[in-house]
Amino acid sequence: MANRPKGFGMSADLARKAAAKYDSQQEANAIEWIEAVLGRNVFGGKCGQDHVHEVLKDGTVLVELANALRSADPCNSLGCAVKGNASTAPFKQMENISNYLSFCSKMLGVEASDCFQTVDLYEKQNMDNVIKQINAVGRKAQAKGLSVRPLGPKEATENKREFTEEQLKEGKNVIGIQMGTNKLASQAGEHFGRPRQVAGHDAYN
Repeated sequence: MANRPKGFGMSADLARKAAAKYDSQQEANAIEWIEAVLGRNVFGGKCGQDHVHEVLKDGTVLVELANALRSADPCNSLGCAVKGNASTAPFKQMENISNYLSFCSKMLGVEASDCFQTVDLYEKQNMDNVIKQINAVGRKAQAKGLSVRPLGPKEATENKREFTEEQLKEGKNVIGIQMGTNKLASQAGEHFGRPRQVAGHDAYN
């Protein structure tokens, strides 16, 4: 299945666009981070979409990565060990990838928008998504305080503000700018229908 024929027409165009978006720097960061977390040379000093796909496609390295992250949790809050399988059967390899993705989303809290589909990796349909997901996993690991090397910028955290009951009541008395204001130029002092003043004389005085 991983060696299925290349697509034609629209599918081929999408594949070309995905390949064009591939970020080699993010790939290098992901490779370096995986090897740091696992403590061994995983990629043999090689890089590129084809090689990354070849190393990761059976899912065993990803399962190993998930379990290493789980072990690095000082709070021991990331659930049970992720099940892996060393079988060469395609459905078992895809199951490994699926188990890794499930751990990332359910245990680490990686957003669905940062995840990839199993076929993106197994069939090499979108390696850009794979690399982006690994970078997202690195950010989540840092945000959760796991004892691993950080990857990329620190993930933003929610800045929740608490207001007292008194502050909330005071806020209701503030007139929003949309409701109008008396701080700007106004028609105060004007008299509609007032005759034109000539040579400084006021007809009303």
